[in-house]
Amino acid sequence: MATLEELEGEEPGPTAALVLAARDGDRRAFATLYRNHGRMVHGVLLARLPRAELRDALQEVFTTALAKLASLREPERFGPWLATIARNLARDWFKRRGNTRELAHEPEHFDGRPGASGADLTDALGLLAAMRELSEDYREILVLRFVAGMTGPEIAAQLGMTPGSVRVKLHRGVQMLRGRLEPDTSGEADHD
Repeated sequence: MATLEELEGEEPGPTAALVLAARDGDRRAFATLYRNHGRMVHGVLLARLPRAELRDALQEVFTTALAKLASLREPERFGPWLATIARNLARDWFKRRGNTRELAHEPEHFDGRPGASGADLTDALGLLAAMRELSEDYREILVLRFVAGMTGPEIAAQLGMTPGSVRVKLHRGVQMLRGRLEPDTSGEADHD
């Protein structure tokens, strides 16, 4: 299977038509589906799995999707169906390891930007740790928006949500993150 980078020059097509073509064995159609939905799947997995597992998990999601493509009843809902496969794969990953706890802080797996300062890395790791304290639904939306760089309407379309519900979850998720990242000053009043 090609990597996302190898597929960058491809033109996106209507999802339902691509799904139908892929069902009929059109490899280029499936490659385009991979390119069109890979960023979303990566974000869904990143919100749930250790970074070291992402590459293999991404491939496994698309391999599973290809094998089960004939069972998809509504080809236009490929994105939400694929997100469900990714969520189930992540859930199964934890079951196989006997661990259903939230992800731990993983500085050894963090890929800092080239040239990022130590302070930037510390801030990014703190943000990642705070995001991982949120429930999966908020964490997923925030990762898709701020890590994968997807817009609200893109997230809504990919996950089968309304744009309004994505906006609400983004707003609430950002508020929860702020609450975790800002120091608590409520008990620091001057008591003379």
